[in-house]
Amino acid sequence: MRDPQTYLRNNREMWRQWTPLKAASAQYDLAGFRAGGCRMRALERAEVGEVRGRSLLHLQCHVGLDTLSWARLGARVTGVDFCAEGVATARSLAADVAPSAVFVEADVLDLPSHLDGAFDIVYTSHGVLGWLPDLRRWAEVVAHFTAPGGFLYVFESHPAAWMLDNKVEHPELKLRYSYFGESEPLAFEYRSPIAVPEAELPGVEYAWGHSLGDVVSALAAAGLRVEFLHEWPFVAWRMLPFMTQDQDGWWRLPDGLPAMPLSFSLRATKPST
Repeated sequence: MRDPQTYLRNNREMWRQWTPLKAASAQYDLAGFRAGGCRMRALERAEVGEVRGRSLLHLQCHVGLDTLSWARLGARVTGVDFCAEGVATARSLAADVAPSAVFVEADVLDLPSHLDGAFDIVYTSHGVLGWLPDLRRWAEVVAHFTAPGGFLYVFESHPAAWMLDNKVEHPELKLRYSYFGESEPLAFEYRSPIAVPEAELPGVEYAWGHSLGDVVSALAAAGLRVEFLHEWPFVAWRMLPFMTQDQDGWWRLPDGLPAMPLSFSLRATKPST
C-alpha cells in the first residue's frame, strides 16, 4: 500500500490548479454571493437548528461559500481547507461578507496542530468524506473540536450512490464500484468540471470509499452519540448525467427509475460530561 500522503499531495495540487477556474465560474457566482447570497437549503437549516451566536467549525470548506452562508445566518464561523488557493479565496470573500470569519489552511486529519478551541457545531457536507483516507482519525478530530454538549452535522452523498457508474448517459442505474472501501483509493481521470473548455486542466483525483457503517462506527468509537441518520433520494449536485433538478435545488433521479438513497444527513452529539 502506498503512503496516503502521496495521493493527498496529488489531490492538493489538482485543487490548486482548479480552484481559480472554479472561483471564476458562473456556477460559483462569487459576485452574486457577495451581493447577499446564501447556500444553505431549508433542510440543512432545519436539521442544524438556530445558529445565531453559536460557534461553527466547517471542515473541508473549499472557497468558503457554505461557511459564510452560516455566518450570514448568525454563526461565528471558522473554515478549514487543505488548499491554499481555496483559503485565499475564502478570506477575500470574508472581507466583504463576514470580516470576523476565520479561515485556516490545514489538512483536516492534522487540524489539532493548527487550531485551538472547541465549537458548538462542527459541520461538513457534500462530497468531502471521500477525500479522507482515515475516517477513524477524522472522527477523533471531530470529537476533539466539538464542545461538550455540542454536535457534528454531516450532509453527504450516500455511499450506495457512489457504487453507480457515473459515465452512463442514458437513464440506467449501473453498478460499477464496490460499496466497501479499499486500502488503495480509486483513481478518477477528470477535466476541471466547471471551467470553460479552453481553460480545462486534466487531472487525476484519488478518493477513498467509506460505507455508512464506517461513518457511524468511527463516530461512535470517538465518543459521539448519533441523534439521527436520515437517508434522502436526492443529492446536492448532478452526480449522474441524467439527473434532474427540483425547485429546491436538489438533483434527483428521473421518473421511471427505482428510488434509492443518494445522500444522507447525520447529527451526533458530544456528551456534556
